[in-house]
Amino acid sequence: MLEKLFKLKENKTSVRTEIIAGLTTFMTMAYIIALNPNLLTNFDTGSPLWNGVFMATCVASAIGMFVMAFAANKPFAMAPGMGLNSFFALVVANIASLTGMTYVASFQAALCIILIEGIIFIILSVLKVREKIVDAIPLGVRLGIAPAIGMMLMNIGLGSNAGVYSETGGPFYAMANFFGSLTAGAAKDTMGSGYGTMVLTVVTMFIGLFVIVILAQKGVKAAVILGMLAASVINWAGQALFLGTNPFAALTTSSFVPPVKDMVSTTLFKFNFSGFAQIGWFTVITLIVTFCIIDMFDTIGTLVGTASRAGMLDKDGKMPKMKEALLADAVGTVVGSATGTSTVTTFVESASGVEAGGRTGLTALTTGILFLLCTFISPVAAVIPAAATSSALIYVGVLMLTGLKNIHFDDMCEVVPVALMLIAMPISGSIGHAIGIGLITYTVIKVFTGKAKDVSVLTYVLSAIFLVKFFLAV
Repeated sequence: MLEKLFKLKENKTSVRTEIIAGLTTFMTMAYIIALNPNLLTNFDTGSPLWNGVFMATCVASAIGMFVMAFAANKPFAMAPGMGLNSFFALVVANIASLTGMTYVASFQAALCIILIEGIIFIILSVLKVREKIVDAIPLGVRLGIAPAIGMMLMNIGLGSNAGVYSETGGPFYAMANFFGSLTAGAAKDTMGSGYGTMVLTVVTMFIGLFVIVILAQKGVKAAVILGMLAASVINWAGQALFLGTNPFAALTTSSFVPPVKDMVSTTLFKFNFSGFAQIGWFTVITLIVTFCIIDMFDTIGTLVGTASRAGMLDKDGKMPKMKEALLADAVGTVVGSATGTSTVTTFVESASGVEAGGRTGLTALTTGILFLLCTFISPVAAVIPAAATSSALIYVGVLMLTGLKNIHFDDMCEVVPVALMLIAMPISGSIGHAIGIGLITYTVIKVFTGKAKDVSVLTYVLSAIFLVKFFLAV
């Protein structure tokens, strides 16, 4: 049955490999299950709204991945997008300030924006407009997306993924604060009591990385997940032996009962259209366009970059069943708005599952099922150390850099846009914005070197849209 559904032999994979890949993807992105409700509710942990967003995160992500699995048969995972959720929280706060409504009422008004965005994306996906936008991205820029995502993954792994807090503040990060300090003494002074945790974090991520690399060199297909497990054990042991803390303490007070009642009362189909009407049409249109642009290019970039690494692109750099893959995140976004979360998009952490051998929708299905199970066992997912997931992110990031070999380094029209994307993606934290910079750079260089005819009409349009987005949009 699974063979018939997912064409495993045709894709040179197996049930075991796909399940391991799905579990690997889940472990690298499980952080979103708690982080998303934290960001959307301003860390109002345990409140009815927090519980509602928590449930929505699991349900909307799972449904999006089920569509990806059965309609597109691709191994890509989805969840409320980072960056987009922070922007959504800012929008909610502004709505509350503008209208005087409560945060919950403002939240429910903002969900109307996400609903409209999702519907627009469903229409654009069915009409293949989003697919045409993918095709309009120049091949050189498309080839540079995967390496740029690799840089972004390494930046997340070494930078923002594992933060440490202490009495001196925080968060403190491995690359910026540990390796960025002039001496170990300076680092200790900066981080105070958090220094011991930081040392454990750094040791964890590098041991995990080395285990992954060594196992991969020996041809072990489950190298990524085994490395993450090894890193987790090291971290748990370090917490118990050297920091004097119980790494599983949260399990003793956590509830394993899904807070369905809170979701029903706060977010499930709780569209506040009357509050939405108070925002103002110009502001509403601006917000919808902004969400659409960021989500569209984040998703396109992730799909193209990850598919490139997995060898899923044809000779023209196109991915089969792109329409269905794009439709999956559109459906996920609509479901997210109905259940109570911000825009659902394809996650860059999908690359970890692809690297573990995931090639079909069975990988996405596995990850989706695990997200649903997390409505019952979220405390278990929470004990996976962030430092352990950093090991996988760094490793996959390095592998995605190998895509640079396909870039024609003697062609400045190709090299300069890619080089700017390589630095823009990790610094801005936005795949979409980096692609925009790449498109603008490509277009300008082509035009002023007498090769304007090489640029398609749609590429001109996309470049113009990003110029407006960067310099004129309010």
